[in-house]
Amino acid sequence: MEKPLKRMNVWIACGAGFVVLVIYLSLTSHPIDAPVWMNFKIGHILAYAWLMFWFDQLYPRSRHRIAIGIALFLMGVALEYVQGMSGRDFRYSDMRDDAIGVFLGWVTVMTPLGRGLAVAEGVIFERPTKR
Repeated sequence: MEKPLKRMNVWIACGAGFVVLVIYLSLTSHPIDAPVWMNFKIGHILAYAWLMFWFDQLYPRSRHRIAIGIALFLMGVALEYVQGMSGRDFRYSDMRDDAIGVFLGWVTVMTPLGRGLAVAEGVIFERPTKR
């Protein structure tokens, strides 16, 4: 089992900021015009992949990862319904793209990239030893 991150509060705060950013971008009246590739919205996929990748590094247990994936998917579904009620486009394909992003984030965290926060923590917060 990997060592837990020492600065969890910092990483959780950053993750919360990312969630707030996704919510804002999902509900703003001036959305970003993200690229579409073969009917897939790349912005949705990247946003949810990033969130899953980020939080899975904080909570590496399988049951936590499952809960995080479900929570992120449900957040995407809820935001889509709120968009529909607020006059923005409601699309099931956006929910699909969110789910694809969650899956890609889950897969990516199982690669060596999944140690990114641990490495960053060592570089940012560890003081060099004096010689």
